[in-house]
Amino acid sequence: MADHEEVEMLDADDSGDSDEESPQNSDKPAETKVYLPGDPMGEEEELVHDESAYIMYHQAQTGAPCLSFDVLQDSLGEKRETFPLTAYMVAGTQAEIGRPNHVILMKMSNLNKTNTDEDDEDDESDDEEEKPQLDTVMFQHQGGVNRIRTTVVQGTHLAASWSDKGSVHIWDLSKPLRALEDPSAIANFEKQKDKMQPVYSFPGHQSEGFAVDWSTTVNGRLATGDCRKDIHVWTLQDGGWTVDQRPFTGHTQSVEDIQWSPNEATVFASCSVDKTIRIWDVRAAPSKANMLTTTAHERDVNVISWNRHEPFIVSGGDDGVVKVWDLRQFQKGVAVAVFKHHTAPITSVEWHPDDSTVFAASGADDQLTMWDLAVEKDDEGTAVQGVPDVPPQLLFVHMGQNDIKELHWHPQLPGVLVSTAHSGFNIFRTISV
Repeated sequence: MADHEEVEMLDADDSGDSDEESPQNSDKPAETKVYLPGDPMGEEEELVHDESAYIMYHQAQTGAPCLSFDVLQDSLGEKRETFPLTAYMVAGTQAEIGRPNHVILMKMSNLNKTNTDEDDEDDESDDEEEKPQLDTVMFQHQGGVNRIRTTVVQGTHLAASWSDKGSVHIWDLSKPLRALEDPSAIANFEKQKDKMQPVYSFPGHQSEGFAVDWSTTVNGRLATGDCRKDIHVWTLQDGGWTVDQRPFTGHTQSVEDIQWSPNEATVFASCSVDKTIRIWDVRAAPSKANMLTTTAHERDVNVISWNRHEPFIVSGGDDGVVKVWDLRQFQKGVAVAVFKHHTAPITSVEWHPDDSTVFAASGADDQLTMWDLAVEKDDEGTAVQGVPDVPPQLLFVHMGQNDIKELHWHPQLPGVLVSTAHSGFNIFRTISV
């Protein structure tokens, strides 16, 4: 079909990270060395992941890059750690000019362990030899997808997508999900997918945007922010959504990200190119709803994440810095933790869904990092000559993707992270978390 995206799941051994001069492909073993972020690389050198550092590591490609995605809640159970694993996601493409864009629903299945110990090797089976599988269904989206977020309302999976055409759309994912699960439904969906329309669209923003978040405490409540500095709050009522036409005002430049409080139904946070993070309460009039403000970074504040268990917000900026804010001390304007490891703008941050001290961050320096605030510095010191001084809270550095844009922990698969980049998707679990 003309609008079809090429999609494939790559086995770890088939990935672009594999070294062509590995021992099995050469008469002599390839010389290997530990790579430290920032080290220069020769033209013929390439990164190869250390299999012993990953419990699971797989890659997927979707043709046009998907610069935003979200994990879809499934009915397979909570805290699943028995392999092989299955994960569902929804993503939006940013295709080249002149080519159609899509919303893509993905089912990644047969995600086996890639780090096998001796007991695993002794227990060989056909299932262990099977490669991971990627199934997809998709439908067209007007314009590139700047960001996409999902929720479940009364058993129905919904997705909100920010279009680079300036509108926000809400999609009912029921039909494409059925097609993804039932081979007999695929043919019918393929015939009807060109007729797939949003259940609601809001063209009231004065420009395109990126900020969007569903409330986890009020069904169907949504907040969206645009590059013009305005924020609108959506409310689900009988018959559909109503959007307050009066924007929430306070930011002086583009709103980059929004996060609803995980426990206060009327409160959300936002960050902006104006270098601030702001806390809002929707019970007040939109022009007076900005309750707290702090100048958070020296440059644009790109992303924020609100801890589900503690009153903490983590933020990432164009300055490459990651900061942790205690909301009980927010007005002081002083972060409780500051990490300067990344060497380029931070593109995504997210707290671990269960461990309140762990979060992950990604940057335009092609690094995805994992951090644990509970780790304290060893007073005796463990500095090694030739190794740069790194914060003790830095648990893990994942590399191998080009221009990482977004990451998410899978809330039902403990320790599993998914990331998207111009080079495709990674789904993995490390030995660290």
